[in-house]
Amino acid sequence: MTSLIDEVLLSTPVFDGHNDLPVALRARYGYSVEGLADGRPDLHTDLPRLRAGGVGAQFWSVYVSSGLPEPEAVVATLEQIDAVYRLAARYPDTLRIAYTAADVEEAFTEGRIASLLGVEGGHSLAESPGVLRSYARLGVRYVTLTHNDNTSWADSATDEPAVGGLNDTGRAIVAELNRAGVLVDLSHVAESTQRDALAVSGSPVLFSHSSVQALNDHPRNVTDEVLELLPGNGGVIQLTFVPYFISADVADWSRELQAERERLGLPTSPWSWPRAPRPGEDPARVAEEHAAAFTAPPDDRLKSWLDDHPRPEVTVAQVADHVEHAREVAGVGHIGLGGDYDGVDHQPTGLADVSGYPVLLRELADRGWSRPELEALTGRNVLRVLREAEERAAEPLWPTAPLR
Repeated sequence: MTSLIDEVLLSTPVFDGHNDLPVALRARYGYSVEGLADGRPDLHTDLPRLRAGGVGAQFWSVYVSSGLPEPEAVVATLEQIDAVYRLAARYPDTLRIAYTAADVEEAFTEGRIASLLGVEGGHSLAESPGVLRSYARLGVRYVTLTHNDNTSWADSATDEPAVGGLNDTGRAIVAELNRAGVLVDLSHVAESTQRDALAVSGSPVLFSHSSVQALNDHPRNVTDEVLELLPGNGGVIQLTFVPYFISADVADWSRELQAERERLGLPTSPWSWPRAPRPGEDPARVAEEHAAAFTAPPDDRLKSWLDDHPRPEVTVAQVADHVEHAREVAGVGHIGLGGDYDGVDHQPTGLADVSGYPVLLRELADRGWSRPELEALTGRNVLRVLREAEERAAEPLWPTAPLR
C-alpha cells in the first residue's frame, strides 16, 4: 500500500536548497566524480541515497572560501560549476542540468534529478555584472549575498557589522540579480542585509539553508520579524538540518570546543581551502594533500576533552520544530528544505545523509500535516519562487535548449 509520504514524493519530490557535494569532491577526491552510482558511505551524498531520499531537484552549492581574493574566488567558482556539469555528464540517467522551473518539472517526469547551481557568497561575483550574468548563463539560479565574511557591499551574519546592511553597490547587485532571473539568497547574511534586500528585491528571495532564531539564538538563524516579511515578498525559507543551528546545546558545545582548541594552541579549524588539480595531475595525488584534514586523529589532549564532552545529538523532532515554527510565522506557502549535506561533519540522528528526508516528512505527517502542506514544503513553494524569478527577469540568460 502506498503511504502518504510515498504519494507526496511521487507528486512533488524534494527540491533541496543546498548541498555541498562539489566542494567535498574537490577536497576529498581532487574532483573525481567516480563511484557515486555505487554508494559512497564516506560522503553524505551519492546517487542511491538521493533516490532513497526522494530528491527530485538539487541546488548544488558551488561554494568557495570567502577568504580567497575575489579574482581567485571567480576561478574557483568556475571550477565548482565545472564539477557539477561533470557530475551530470557522468551520470546522465540520474542527473540533468536544469535552468528553469519547466526544466525541473520535465526532469521529474523523466525520473531524473534536476541539477541547479547556487553561488554561496557575493565574493564570487568580484563586483562584476558580467561575471554575474555569465554565472546565470551557466545555470546559477541563486547567489547568497555573503558567506561567513562581509563583502564590501553587504554585511554577513557572522562578521562584525561594517556596511550597515546593503550599500548602493549591494542594492545594484540585487537589481542585477532580479534582471538576470537569479534568486537573491539571504542565508548567511546579517539581519540588516536581509531587511535591505527584502525592501529592494522585485523578485521573491530565498533562504537556501537557515533555521529559526526563536528556537535557537544563533546568528545564522532567521528572526520572526524577518519571517513575517516573507509573505509580502513571496520568498521561501528552506529549513536546514545543521545541528549547530537547530540546537542551543550543540551550538554551546561547538563554542566550547573552539575555546579548547584555542587554549591548547591548536588551529581553530583543521580545514583549509583545497587546491584543484593542475593540468595533467592525477586527482588522487591532489586529494592526498588534503586527506589529513579528514583522516588525522585529534590531538591527544583534544581527544581527552572530546571524551569528557561528547557532542549532543539532535533529533528529527527538533528539526521538525523549526519547520513548524517557520510555517506558523511565515505561512505554509513560504517554507522548504535545505539540508546542507556534505557541508557539515555531522547531521541529526535519523537525518545522517540525503536518504533521510522521508523520516522528517513522516514526523510532520504524524503531527497532522496534510498532503498539500507536505508538497508545499518538499517542492511546490521553491518551484513557484523559481518560476516567478524567471517571469520577472528582464531577459532570459539561460540556454533555450537545456542539456540532456
